[in-house]
Amino acid sequence: MIKAVLFDVYGTCVDWRTGVIEHVQPIYAARGIDPALAAQTADDWRMLYDPSMARVRDGERPYVSLDVIQRENLDRVLNGLDVSDQLDAQDRAEMNKAWEKLPPWPDTFSALAQIKEHLPIAACSNGSHAMMETLATYAALPWTMICGSDVGRNFKPHRDVYLKSCTALGANPEETLMLACHPDDLDAAAALGLQTAYFPRPTEWGDAPFTPDPEPHRFDFYADSFAELASKIVRMV
Repeated sequence: MIKAVLFDVYGTCVDWRTGVIEHVQPIYAARGIDPALAAQTADDWRMLYDPSMARVRDGERPYVSLDVIQRENLDRVLNGLDVSDQLDAQDRAEMNKAWEKLPPWPDTFSALAQIKEHLPIAACSNGSHAMMETLATYAALPWTMICGSDVGRNFKPHRDVYLKSCTALGANPEETLMLACHPDDLDAAAALGLQTAYFPRPTEWGDAPFTPDPEPHRFDFYADSFAELASKIVRMV
């Protein structure tokens, strides 16, 4: 029995790469920086994401919200691209807002709405509650609740993020479905007793080569698209 559904957000529900590129390009252009560097900025910024959160998961650093971590990582990215001297604190603060202004994938709203007709749906993201609220408004994500990192005071795949999100929804792990386009996210949830639902996002990293998960059958639900996956889930409710 499924009582609630948790959703990964970055990559699964919103197109983070396109959003960051489109947000950064005009800032670069205004400062005389080649806007074509925006794509490298997005990729480099995202590559720092997990190693930075790992310091919190491993106990090397107390919990801080992702917006703080992303702002710190931005400085490292700009230094690496040798454009740091051309961007002031205001520019950087504006660039950091990119993670709150990401476009939904074309199929996101309809899939979320379909599932929400039958079950509570909640964001289970590494983004902070404030980031998720702003993003939900921007991208029209119809969450019943926002769970995730601020609830767990840690970052996925730490167990507290999943288990405390289930508790916030009033459901046991085995009554909760975790949905994502990232198999490692789902494997971590499954190890704690949550049900899992997977579909691929082949263009999450733009034109970079995509390797589909070789064993999608290990998940409770899987499909080739978000729409198909949503239909499978609601048929089982």
